[in-house]
Parts: sequence; C-alpha cells; structure tokens
Amino acid sequence: MARRRKGEAVSGWICLDKPYDLTSTHAVSRVRRAFNAQKAGHAGTLDPLATGVLPIALGEATKTVPYLVDADKAYRFTIAWGRTTATYDREGETIAESDVRPTVAQVEAALPAFVGEISQVPPAYSAIKVDGERAYDLARAGETVELAARIVTVHSARVAEVPDADHVTLEIECGKGTYVRAIARDLAGMLGACGHVSDLRRTRVGCFTEQSAVTLEFLEDLGHKARQSELLLPVETALDDIPELAVTAEDAFRLKQGRAIVLVPRQVESVKARLKPGSRTVSAMAGGSVVALCEMRAGRLEPSRVFHLDKSGD
Repeated sequence: MARRRKGEAVSGWICLDKPYDLTSTHAVSRVRRAFNAQKAGHAGTLDPLATGVLPIALGEATKTVPYLVDADKAYRFTIAWGRTTATYDREGETIAESDVRPTVAQVEAALPAFVGEISQVPPAYSAIKVDGERAYDLARAGETVELAARIVTVHSARVAEVPDADHVTLEIECGKGTYVRAIARDLAGMLGACGHVSDLRRTRVGCFTEQSAVTLEFLEDLGHKARQSELLLPVETALDDIPELAVTAEDAFRLKQGRAIVLVPRQVESVKARLKPGSRTVSAMAGGSVVALCEMRAGRLEPSRVFHLDKSGD
C-alpha cells in the first residue's frame, strides 16, 4: 500500500517577497508549513542576501516550475565602489581596494557592453556544480574554482539612481542564468574600479512582480486566521506565455489517462497562430483549470504533464 502524503493537497502559486538573510529553501519550508501543503518548490534561487520575488509552487503547481525557471527576470541592485570582495557582495572578504569612483556618465557609457547576448563567467561563489560539488562549497573550502564562460542574455540595463559618489543603483532585465554579481564585477573591471553588490532585489520573474508579492509575515498572519488561501494564485499562472486550448470533458478525461487527443483543423490553426517559434507546448484547459501540458504533433495533443485539480484548484 502506498504511503499517504502528510499535509493538505493544496495547489497553486505564492508570489513571495523573500526577506533578507533567508535562504530560498527555508522560505519554501515556511510557506509550505503555512499551508500545511504536501509538496512545495521554488522557481529560481535567490541568494540569502537578496530580497524580492521568489515564486513558490505548491502541490500540482510544482509541475509547472520548469516553465517559470526559464522565464525572464528583472533586478534592481546597488554597486558600492571602493572594495572588491571574494563573493562580489558585501559579506565577502575584501580582496582589493581602490579610490576610483566612476561617474554616472562613465557607467552609462559602459552599460551597452552588458546588453544583448554576452559572455559571462559565473562567480566562484555560485550554485553551479563542479564534479558533483557546488562551486560555493569548493570556494569556501579554499579551493580554486574555475568556471567556464557562458552566454547569457541581458535585455536592458540602466542607471536607476545614484545615492552618492560611492554607490550606483542599476536595473536590468535578463534571461535565465545571468549573475548580477558577475555584472558588477565586470563593470567595475571595465571602469578600472573596485566594487561589489551591496544591495540586491529581484523585482520580477516572468509574470510574477514585486507589486503582487506578499511578505512571509503577512502570509503567516493570514495562516493563523485560516485565510492564507486568499493569497494562492492558480496553477496556470506560471503558464501565461503558453497558448491555452479549451477541450471537452471527454478529451480532458483522455488526457488525464495519458492518451493523446485529435484536434480538428480549426483548433490546429488557432494553436499554431499562438505558439512561440520552435515551441509545440499547449495548455489544455477544461472547466477553467489546466488539465495537461501537451505537445502538438501532426494535429494531435500528446500529454507530457497531467494535472489533478478539482474545480477549486485545491
């Protein structure tokens, strides 16, 4: 007999405003406890020293996490000039110092080099695995970590604020895998200065924004009043850029059994017109809820991820 999962079969998304000095894993644990949920996960790690948008999936929503991990992100961060640290943030050991303080004009002139498809070497203190070990664990153990450069995409970068001569605040929109600390490192190097990230906030992950984010304190307070479900977003929230197709109850039943369904020509044309270039993924909907994520091939929908939701989304 299969062991019954502990907790409630709650499903949906929470757009969490992660606080400072809390790991993403601990944030997930606290949200999971607030809902007494059986299963939880997050879409895109935030460093403990970073704050901001951390989308957390509960229950069936965890099946949509891979689609959000690939989503574009936005950050607001401050570079403190004068000191470079081993981690490129304010907690690291100082490894270099300089009296150079780049001007706003110099920063703005340098930023275009960081927009578009750029080659970036991730920081040694990162979660990338090297021979099965996390790079930051190796770096903390005193080992020399050499990571290969990778191509990342930065859609935009601008100066948002200059609090004083020692600091500059930037805003960027970027694709997955972009390291803000590496941008700060490389920008400082280009300007002949020393610098590190003194403050970092993620303001958007896909359709999840800081305007809709909730704090842990607010969530846990509602939990004490048994009202936390008011903050739960639908499972489909993470699938906003995947075309939807309404299917009949009979076809929904087939998809849930893992069987393909045949589309009529007008359905095929409707889906094709909305598919992203190179994508075949379609979200099959019934009764206002996602039934399955499918691949469209030769006029058929073949289920790749099946969801088991009741009408309330729980």
